[in-house]
Amino acid sequence: MDRIIEILEEIIPGEDVETCDTLVDDEILDSFAIISLVAALEEEYDITISPAELVPENFNSAEALWEMVERLSE
Repeated sequence: MDRIIEILEEIIPGEDVETCDTLVDDEILDSFAIISLVAALEEEYDITISPAELVPENFNSAEALWEMVERLSE
């Protein structure tokens, strides 16, 4: 999960991405940031994130992102 935190910090610098659980709800991650994040996660973890996965629940926190990556890696 450390790498996900690093990726988030690159995309949205200056935000407390380790403890925040409202990245989408509070509009910290906007649509452009989500596109960048999807591309980075797909490249880093060799996964495909389908449109069905693009829901706030999967992107609201680093932990939720990690859970999605683990699920898609199986």
